[in-house]
Amino acid sequence: MITTKEIKALREETGLSVMQCQKALEEAKGDKSKAIELLKKKGNEIARKKGDRTLGAGVVASYIHTGEKVGVMLELLCETDFVSKNPEFKSVARDIGMHIAAMKPSDTKELLEQPFIKDPSLKVSDLISNTVQKFGERTEVGRFVRFSLD
Repeated sequence: MITTKEIKALREETGLSVMQCQKALEEAKGDKSKAIELLKKKGNEIARKKGDRTLGAGVVASYIHTGEKVGVMLELLCETDFVSKNPEFKSVARDIGMHIAAMKPSDTKELLEQPFIKDPSLKVSDLISNTVQKFGERTEVGRFVRFSLD
């Protein structure tokens, strides 16, 4: 039997809904690491299914690193204003900006393949897939630019 405590812990770690976490834990027979893997796979499947949807909204986010010598501006695109105005969506955009500032990807393809700086067990593409799974909308990194005084 999966406990509420286990579901809550997985939800806090992944940011996904209680139902998604409960189903993953049940399928994994209570094994948290297997449940996380199942959620990643499901997120990738959902992202593929939503790949044809139109990106009609999003945010332009900025990140200025401590010391103000490095900065990033980027577009994080989604389908609707409803999602783009969500503080958690904006937080994802800021985290990607921080990642770009630190890891200096040359283009979006390279960015998506890099291990995410805040959680190296995830690639940036996994972060995007998790965002798709969480909000139920196609999400992509649009353009970005990194500025540096170095």
